[in-house]
Amino acid sequence: MAEQLPLAVGLEDNARFSTFFAGPNEIAVRHLMSLVRERVPVTWIWGPQGSGKSHLLQAVSAEAAEQGLMTSYVPLGNAQASQPAILENCVDRDLVCIDDLQVAAGSDAWELALFELFNGLNENGGALLVAANASPQETPIGLEDLASRLSWGPTFRLLALSDGERIKALRLRARHRGLELPDEVGDWLIKRVPRDMNSLYRLLDALDTESLAAGRRLTVPFVRGIFDKQQSS
Repeated sequence: MAEQLPLAVGLEDNARFSTFFAGPNEIAVRHLMSLVRERVPVTWIWGPQGSGKSHLLQAVSAEAAEQGLMTSYVPLGNAQASQPAILENCVDRDLVCIDDLQVAAGSDAWELALFELFNGLNENGGALLVAANASPQETPIGLEDLASRLSWGPTFRLLALSDGERIKALRLRARHRGLELPDEVGDWLIKRVPRDMNSLYRLLDALDTESLAAGRRLTVPFVRGIFDKQQSS
């Protein structure tokens, strides 16, 4: 057996169910929340970058850990999870969350490691939650037995938020930071910055830092000034 590798990928503090605006993805979110109570052998969620996959996987992992379950969050796109042998550490977990599964598709070593992980979890009563940028049928997994097993459970596509829902998501994130986001500021941001939620959240974090430093509330003129400064730097 290959030497087991340490797994030390931390969870983001704000990646919790309470900070995720479900919008049209409420059914998927409810299912993921239920995984802490009800073991489903495998669940697959998919969607484009910025659709909230990583947030949800970390939220599930954090919730499971708070309930006393053994859990691991493994982002395959992270350098800390760059070797298939790292999955050997996860076989005895109650729940394993694999992010960016598409990174492993087409790699014989990774696909075999995932196959062995699935079988080990299944034998031990554990559960596997995976996220990818495409559906199981559209992800080019070469190992047929692995592709088959990953298709056993429910699959959820994360749908994009409307502009109004993006503003609600930003308000929810701001509220958890103790920041007031007026309607007019939310409208201004949505019309002028990239609309994926990762970009919007990064900008909100920057605005929070700037407003604290300046002792200012978020207003359109203040936000415009910060935005212009970032664009010119």
